[in-house]
Amino acid sequence: MEELLIKMITTFLLTVRDVAPIGILLVFFQTFVLKSPVPNLKKVVVGFIYVITGLALFLIGLEQALFPLGDIMAKQLTDPAFITGGEGADGQVLEWWQYYWVYIFAAAIGFSTTVAEPSLIAVAMKASDTSGGTLKPWGLRIAVAIGVALSIALGAFRIVTGTSLAYYMMAGYLFVIVQTIFAPKTIIPLAYDSGGVTTSTVTVPLVTALGLGLASTVPGRSPLVDGFGLIALASLFPMITVMGYAQISQFLQTRNERSAQ
Repeated sequence: MEELLIKMITTFLLTVRDVAPIGILLVFFQTFVLKSPVPNLKKVVVGFIYVITGLALFLIGLEQALFPLGDIMAKQLTDPAFITGGEGADGQVLEWWQYYWVYIFAAAIGFSTTVAEPSLIAVAMKASDTSGGTLKPWGLRIAVAIGVALSIALGAFRIVTGTSLAYYMMAGYLFVIVQTIFAPKTIIPLAYDSGGVTTSTVTVPLVTALGLGLASTVPGRSPLVDGFGLIALASLFPMITVMGYAQISQFLQTRNERSAQ
């Protein structure tokens, strides 16, 4: 208990140190550039206290729960005894397709964390308001979550097989460029932003822990070389699925209009 209390105090002080420059910058511009007092000063101070406290608790939660959980799940799912059912696990060379539970778990964790991502919820709500309700918040969130699920599963496959991340990224962005030409112009900026909002508070810790856990347990893999890169794929695939969602919606709308004529 004492160790946890010391950890909480230390994390809180470090968070204050990291957030303080933001507050100083805002006060400087408000006071010396705009030459006016900070509006709603009391609310701003209370808000900063909430932010610092929340960040500190979140960082403690990452270290105490999310990172260990991702690492443990990766080790358990890649255990040869689990994969083979305990039959001839010692010294057996496993094939990539035998890790199917890893791919299923990776897709599930990618989907669930993205649906719960606060930044994605905020973007989806703003997109719905701006479009006058044409873009449904849940439709956008599901489209992004499917993209992340596919990307994390593919990233797990890359770690298991040891193939180069560069090939996946080049092929993916080439597909995005071609898709951008044919996708509705109104959805393209939102699709590109949707790739960025997935790399936020909920998704990144678990996905990073999963990648490092896989790379440290799959034989012949390096955590430094193979463990990272899942976040890059998680930023790429939502662009594809969101533009695909818009293209499918546009196609269905056009077909319905033709049927009504």
